Amino acid sequence: MYRFLLSRRWVGLHLLVLVLIPAFFFLGRWQWGRFEERSADSTRITANLAAAPVPVDRLDRAGASVPYGDRYRLVTATGRYDTAHQLVVRRRTLNSRVGFYVVTPLVTPQGAVLVNRGWVPAGATADASPQVPAPPTGQVTVTGRLRPAETRDNTGIRTRSGLPSGQILLIDTPRIAEGLPYAVFGGFVELTAQQPQGGASPELLPPPDVGAGGGLNLAYAVQWWLFIGIAVGGWVLLLRREARDLRAERASQAVTAGAAM
Repeated sequence: MYRFLLSRRWVGLHLLVLVLIPAFFFLGRWQWGRFEERSADSTRITANLAAAPVPVDRLDRAGASVPYGDRYRLVTATGRYDTAHQLVVRRRTLNSRVGFYVVTPLVTPQGAVLVNRGWVPAGATADASPQVPAPPTGQVTVTGRLRPAETRDNTGIRTRSGLPSGQILLIDTPRIAEGLPYAVFGGFVELTAQQPQGGASPELLPPPDVGAGGGLNLAYAVQWWLFIGIAVGGWVLLLRREARDLRAERASQAVTAGAAM
């Protein structure tokens, strides 16, 4: 009855199922790994955002790199803004509006901290300099989220030359530091508050959206593993249907042969 399983068509089907099962399993495992990674990342960022602010020099220093686990940790720094070396970051959006981030060095006794003071709308043309409110003068204490230097790898943004003076595409701290007359901390601070507040200022950036902590990856993992059941179930269903059809065909042939006699 089941000799048809050795036919060329069925051997091909067996091989296809045998290939699909491990493929679906490993795709599910990969999505599960992404789920665990993103869940841990979400938990870490949420904890960092909720933690009490600490002085920036406890987590970062001039010429260093921000540890991965300290991203978005709230930090404080006290110094004076250096508007002579202020930069604006092109092609940044806030609430679906295109504009610029405003990055101003805050010079402290331990070195300068690049402070992303927030977002301002674009000018009349793509290359026009935006209107940027001046920061407070004198000594200022800032509080903000510590961020690692931006690179093409962690942002997907490719920098280029030929930009208007004072405009950049990435907050690439080491590269920016090359043009500054003082030592610069390795990361930068995304401003959340400052004292004194001063007058008009760029729009502060919202905290990061930590999302569902990899929930979508978990759904994909379960989906791939369900495909294993579907592949095996489909194979069994086809096998039973083929066997049933063969039995029906043989029964019909037996009836025909009996009638002929």
